[in-house]
Amino acid sequence: MVGFRGTAPSPEAPIMQALAAGELGGVILFDRDQLSGAADRNIASPEQLVALTSSLRAAALGGPIGPELLIAVDQEGGRVARLNPSNGYLATQSEAELGAVNDLDLTTDVATLTAITLLGAGIDMNLAPVVDVNLNPANPAIGALDRSFSADPAVVIAQATALIEAQRGAGIRCVIKHFPGEGSATGNTDEGVVDVTATWTEVELEPFRALISAGLPAAVMVGHIRNDRLDPDRPASLSAPTVTGLLRGDLGWSGVVVSDDLQAPAITQAHGADEAIALAIEAGVDLLLFANQQVRDEAIVEHAIATIVAFVESGRISEARLDESVDRIEALFATVE
Repeated sequence: MVGFRGTAPSPEAPIMQALAAGELGGVILFDRDQLSGAADRNIASPEQLVALTSSLRAAALGGPIGPELLIAVDQEGGRVARLNPSNGYLATQSEAELGAVNDLDLTTDVATLTAITLLGAGIDMNLAPVVDVNLNPANPAIGALDRSFSADPAVVIAQATALIEAQRGAGIRCVIKHFPGEGSATGNTDEGVVDVTATWTEVELEPFRALISAGLPAAVMVGHIRNDRLDPDRPASLSAPTVTGLLRGDLGWSGVVVSDDLQAPAITQAHGADEAIALAIEAGVDLLLFANQQVRDEAIVEHAIATIVAFVESGRISEARLDESVDRIEALFATVE
């Protein structure tokens, strides 16, 4: 799943060529470009967005991916809402606002409206809700941006349940994040390695455990948080003990695992771009996300595929391991009602 630039890419654009060739399973859309500051990276207006997603799906329909193209967005609410008043959409309430009121009927209504908006725009996957427990309100990536429902895991579970049930019922695949919990962090993984070894507690697993047990999420996103108590060598997104051991083993998650942005400095600076791909796959990640936020790499699809092929040819990654992820991704299309 990759990010790209352009509100109306031509058929010759790399993203459209990759879709037509069946080399790409998903795209992620953004409203603002981190590199240039432009406020219309992919989303300029409701009419433009419908035209964009229609063109993306049309390109995919001509290739082997067909209708199974995932179009994703971060529509959490509040400050993290890619569809917002700046591009012609209604303002939305943040998770912190919903959690403070803790009215499940209100959350259901808000989530239903969000789902209708996303579906109308041609989007079928929401990289939300955030189910991090707000243990550090000053956390620059979570608490300070009002992205967490609450410091009480019971409130997080109840609010996330209402949100997911409403959006899933309307046809949206929800991805819970950021496993195994970023709520206690003091830094932002978009800017570098963040270590929560001294602050993380097992209470941060409670929302993930409850939502997984209820069979609610379509996928789980693994964060780039370093936690030496779970893995002294690698961040969660590249950690087999965390993904395969804790998430799949202890919590019983058998569905799709999505990486956080593999181009984030927390990953590339510490492990290197190519090695991160291998480590993520070895860890048990199924869907590799390259958001193209901090970099501009139009050849990322071609490069990622070539890198994976090279790892298979060298014997480091088996085709059977890739087949496992393909099977889980195929099953993803049965996760909405």
